[in-house]
Amino acid sequence: MSTATAPSRPKPRDRVLAAAARLFVREGVNAVGVDRLAQEAEVSKRSIYQHFDGKDAIVATMLQEYGPSVVTGYFESDEEAAPRDRVLHVFDALHAAAAAGDFYGCPFVNVATELRDRAHPAAVVARGFKDELTAYFERQAAAAGAADPRTLAIQLTLLFDGASASAAMRGGTPDAARLAAAQLFDAATAA
Repeated sequence: MSTATAPSRPKPRDRVLAAAARLFVREGVNAVGVDRLAQEAEVSKRSIYQHFDGKDAIVATMLQEYGPSVVTGYFESDEEAAPRDRVLHVFDALHAAAAAGDFYGCPFVNVATELRDRAHPAAVVARGFKDELTAYFERQAAAAGAADPRTLAIQLTLLFDGASASAAMRGGTPDAARLAAAQLFDAATAA
């Protein structure tokens, strides 16, 4: 007789964070209350407050734990790829994510914009992920010999955020976003 065990159900904290990721990304932070979050996660409000100090803590923790899975596909894993290709990979990955159909824009920008408080714990976490993207762009720009890697990195981040917003509104990213990234990179790294 086989005694195969069923997969264990995620713990309440994990269910809350998974529900928060789904709901906050799809519907927005302000549109989702703790009651709805508890219902979606199939936990009691009491259980939520045993794990989190409040909704602000849930949003910040959700971004912190959900964020790495969001950004992992954006960074080129090929160690041999040229810096220009590594930058363009970010825009290709954004295009692929946006074309998937369940894309609601950059969750970090969305949360920070919706909260409108730069000091909010979730806004601080969101800014950290955006800083990570800018630092990635800056490393590629420096490796390619850009005269001002920091400025190019900021420009590319702004372009990424604009393309992400456009994708959320229209679906998919315009080819112009990738073309603009290539033009910016080429102009900044021309010897």
